[in-house]
Amino acid sequence: MSFVDSYLAEAKQILDGLDRGAVEHAVEILASTRERGGRLFILGVGGSAANASHAVNDFRKICGLEAYAPTDNVSELTARTNDEGWQTVFEKWLGTSRLTPADTLLVFSVGGGNLEKQVSANLVRALDFARGVGARVVGIVGRDGGHTAKVADACILIPTVNPVHVTPHAEAFQAVVWHLFVSHPRLKQAETKWESVR
Repeated sequence: MSFVDSYLAEAKQILDGLDRGAVEHAVEILASTRERGGRLFILGVGGSAANASHAVNDFRKICGLEAYAPTDNVSELTARTNDEGWQTVFEKWLGTSRLTPADTLLVFSVGGGNLEKQVSANLVRALDFARGVGARVVGIVGRDGGHTAKVADACILIPTVNPVHVTPHAEAFQAVVWHLFVSHPRLKQAETKWESVR
């Protein structure tokens, strides 16, 4: 089997292994966030930060859900990193945004954060802050889901089908799942451009 064939076979295996119930539960949380006037804060680091930026656009434009990604403001992100440290950047950003119980955190992460291994400690701190104020948490994560899976109200775990491809699969399927979210009839409010062109 060629590399292309095996990689695509892995992708199919991941699709077949996604927990449909967790996806539906996440959709309900996101819909209720909008219904009660809450906001959506999307967190990610590295490739997941790029996904967060794209997802903010989709949730705002397609779903009419007020959404933000702290990583979109590079000036604030780097100032906080320089002055206060990388571990606190998301927690402090959410604090300044006055995160409330009406709001929801959506985490995109390959591993979900792990303090013991000192990986994505900034996500762990943000998750604990969100839980502390009563905000809800949704995650789309790989591996074992890390801290996100432990504290989330709904967590979509991207199955590990090949440990060599954990990162590309996790980040690729973040996009598959959030596009499913914004296309779901429970969330979608606006027609997307190419679908409206006859």
